[in-house]
Amino acid sequence: MKRKPYPAYKPSGVEWLGAVPKHWEVKRARFKVLLNPSKQEIGSLPKDMEVSFLPMESVGEDGGLNLEQSRPIEEVETGYTYFSNGDVTYAKITPCFENRKGAIMTGLQNGFGFGSTELTVLRPRGGVSKEYLYYITLSNEFRKSGEAWMYGAGGQKRVPDNFVREFSFVWPPFPEQQAIASFLDRETGKIDTLINKNQRLIELLKEKRTALISRAVTKGLGPTVKMKPSGVEWLGDVPEHWEVTRLKNAFHVYNGSTPESSKEEFWDGDITWYTPEDLGNNARKNILDSRRKITQSGYANIGATIVPKSSIIISTRAPIGHIAITDVPACTNQGCRSLVPKKNVWSDFHYYYLLTSKNNLNAIGKGTTFIELGNQGLEGYLVPLPPLPEQQAIADFLDKETGKIDALIAKVEKAIEKLKEYRTALISAAVTGKIDVREAA
Repeated sequence: MKRKPYPAYKPSGVEWLGAVPKHWEVKRARFKVLLNPSKQEIGSLPKDMEVSFLPMESVGEDGGLNLEQSRPIEEVETGYTYFSNGDVTYAKITPCFENRKGAIMTGLQNGFGFGSTELTVLRPRGGVSKEYLYYITLSNEFRKSGEAWMYGAGGQKRVPDNFVREFSFVWPPFPEQQAIASFLDRETGKIDTLINKNQRLIELLKEKRTALISRAVTKGLGPTVKMKPSGVEWLGDVPEHWEVTRLKNAFHVYNGSTPESSKEEFWDGDITWYTPEDLGNNARKNILDSRRKITQSGYANIGATIVPKSSIIISTRAPIGHIAITDVPACTNQGCRSLVPKKNVWSDFHYYYLLTSKNNLNAIGKGTTFIELGNQGLEGYLVPLPPLPEQQAIADFLDKETGKIDALIAKVEKAIEKLKEYRTALISAAVTGKIDVREAA
């Protein structure tokens, strides 16, 4: 439904804000909010009083709060950010700021809380609705302006407190702020319901995909084929004419290594060199490129093996179970193993089988600092081995059927992205006065 504008506008005096409703005032946020209230206001409370404790992961991108944790005041009053019921918070560090992580503080134990130092706290002054203030922090105008103020390098960029002090925005009369917030509560609630339904649909499609793969690589494609016990509890019965063998009987297994990082002559060459990160960032069955490449001298330094295309690359630590088939000759670092198929072994079939084996492979991993799947565990892992033509047929079938499911998932993901964009645009239009929602509220 098309929303109507306000009857009269005036210049805001702020270039990016443009014209605003004539009866709204334009002021810097420093005059409308108290920034990072002092914890001295609870100085008289008992030090053993329990208050809510919110690390960053307890603050959602949807305004939700996980209030399961609490601490005595004496344990958190130093080194953490203080807030109380009714305060509005947002994460100031990248990428949490760009992802709109923040919330209205409500339901805090005894009315108070402490949390991550990466939270900025805004307390509404008189005449400011906390709900309206929260929606301001979700608007494109607030977020894009904040991003322009960020300082620091890489993943440690932050929005300085001075950004909020200097941030100019529009402030309707208090009843109108409440009306806008009520409208947005209702409309974003509808959008969130649609998003949640679509996300659940994606979960169901992924479950269907996993079940499809699992059945095909353990039971085959023939519905009436005679079965036999595999001798492996989690594998169950397999077709009678299949073998079950150890992975080392189907593949040559090669370790990886890393050239000395201080030697510039070892890096930025033309030899593809995969890491678990490369595998984790790859959303396809096949993988072509690596983030970093090594030189011939770097390759000679590590004493690893360049494996041929169509080999399986699997991460064996940090984490275990990322997997892909390489489209080019390549080697890896020590966090991966390369599996080169032996005679009558089809990589694509075993890619799908190992894809369903992540939990089992993690279960046989060992280590204290981090869990690693060693050569003994990987090489001894039991795999089904149908005749080669059947491996190829199963892989072709799964390529086709998972491709259909993946296309559906991509379509739903695009719909979710559109809904999120609409949600953000609606919030921005309402809090900047581009649309008049007073009657709709």
